[in-house]
Amino acid sequence: MSNVVFVIGGSRSGKTAFALGKAQEAAGVGSRIYIATAQPLDAEMEDRIEKHRRERGSAWATCEEPLHLGSAVRAASRSYAVAVIDCLTLWLSNLLCGNLDVEEAQDDFIDSLRTPGRLLHIFVVSNEVGMGIVPENDMARQFRDMAGRLNLRLAGLADAVYLMVAGIPVKIK
Repeated sequence: MSNVVFVIGGSRSGKTAFALGKAQEAAGVGSRIYIATAQPLDAEMEDRIEKHRRERGSAWATCEEPLHLGSAVRAASRSYAVAVIDCLTLWLSNLLCGNLDVEEAQDDFIDSLRTPGRLLHIFVVSNEVGMGIVPENDMARQFRDMAGRLNLRLAGLADAVYLMVAGIPVKIK
């Protein structure tokens, strides 16, 4: 099994930059891929995606997979040694908006991490959504609860877990 590192934190807390930095340190073991779950659904998101692509540079292969994350990890495991998966909460939102079976997709993704092929290091990024106020509407509460359960599963599987707080990584596992 590969080394799975789970990086969680609030919005704009430095999660992705930290995961990319740790992946860069591990990159001596081989080629690397960034698996993105974002979809360019509006101009602002298009700008974000392009900015992130420039920041990573040409040393990173990119796979854009908004829905079938388990399949993307399996495909990456045939060619890459290091992967950054960014981000689980956006992926969860994509699944919900696509009316897909969230539990089945999560099970498939978790299974892909347990059988990583050539991937020696996998860095998974997610938002911590359960530390704020209780959302006022049912859909938002369901999303928060689903994200919490997914994050719980990842933290249990991971070899290391970091909580990002204002750009500072706090190792919690």
